[in-house]
Formats: sequence, structure tokens, C-alpha cells
Amino acid sequence: MSKYTTVIWDLDGTLLYTLTDLMNAVNSALKKYGYPEHDLEFIRKAVGNGVKKLMELSIPDGLSNPDYDRAYEAFNLFYKEHDLDNTKPYDGIASTVEKLREYGVKQAIVSNKIDYAVKRLNDTFFRMECAIGTQDGLRRKPDADMVLKAMEELGADRERTVYVGDSEVDIATAKNAGLPCISVLWGFRSKEELMPYKPQLLAEDTDELLKLVLGE
Repeated sequence: MSKYTTVIWDLDGTLLYTLTDLMNAVNSALKKYGYPEHDLEFIRKAVGNGVKKLMELSIPDGLSNPDYDRAYEAFNLFYKEHDLDNTKPYDGIASTVEKLREYGVKQAIVSNKIDYAVKRLNDTFFRMECAIGTQDGLRRKPDADMVLKAMEELGADRERTVYVGDSEVDIATAKNAGLPCISVLWGFRSKEELMPYKPQLLAEDTDELLKLVLGE
């Protein structure tokens, strides 16, 4: 029997590499309204709090920019058409998800990404029992709302549930939900960037992650 019976996954930077498609969507919106475009490193540092925050950080003057709402809409229109152009699971992730499934571990995705995109990406790559993104009535991470909803849908045992993510937002989310957190080091934050947030457990690769989840 595995150590944990439920895994709550973050999506971007944990399960999926999504930076290039996010960058292309941001830059398409910025270019449409005549603003400077950004490189991957900028996008890497800006992601983690949802696409509204990503656009706020990307467009000059943020929310006070009169073009913000239209640029955000342009981002969404572009991303809906191109969210699978370059996005793919990290090495070893697909087999990790499958192995956990074979062990009977319940799995869910919770993400600050827009709900339609979270569900589409889950259906495309993972087919987990539950996938929750930003939606009305649920506060975004690091609030615990989405995690608690996923646990309720799965019938999860809190004492045997673990959260897996790649950023400081995920560490805070797990803490707010009262769950242990495994921070993966292949995503959008380096070990050095995570250490000030006092991560509980670190996984360099999917082999280490499996050992932590299964208790091997």
C-alpha cells in the first residue's frame, strides 16, 4: 500500500511544460496593441498566479493600462487555439501518473489556469478523475478552495493526501490546505528560488517523486 492514497497536482511547471505556448499567447496580445514582447525567462518568472496576473505583469502599467481588458481577451482567444502547439508532459510524468493509477492512488489537478484549459489538457494528456481551474465561486491558489473541492470530489483521506507543485504558490497552497507538499525541481522555479519558502520535500526527478508518494 502506498504512503499516500491521493495526489493533488499542480499543472503548469509540474505536469506540463507550457511556457512556450503561454509566451506566444502573451506576445500575440501585446503585439496586437503595440506593446513590447517578452522572452521565456520573463514568462517563467511571471507565471504561477493565473493568466490574469500574467497579463497584468506583462502589459505596461498592468491593470491601469486602458488596453488591459482587451489584451487579456486577445490572450484567451489566441491561447484557446494554440494551447497544445508546444505543450507536453515533462519526461517521466506520463508513466508516473499511470503507475500511481495502478497503485490505486486517486489523482486530481488544481491550477490557476482557466478552467476550460485545465480540463482540456487533462483530457488530452492524463485523464485524471478530477481537474479544476479558475472558475466563479472558487478562490485561486494559494487559497485552499480548489484543493478542498478536489479532495471532496475524490473522497480523499486528508491524512493520506499530498500536494505536488513547482512554485512558492504551491508551497503556500499546500500549507493553507493543511497538506504536505512535494516541490519538484524540473519546473518553473529552481531550488535556489524555492528555498526561501522552506519547502518540506524536494524531488529532483519523477523517480524521487514516486518514492516519496509510495513510501518506498
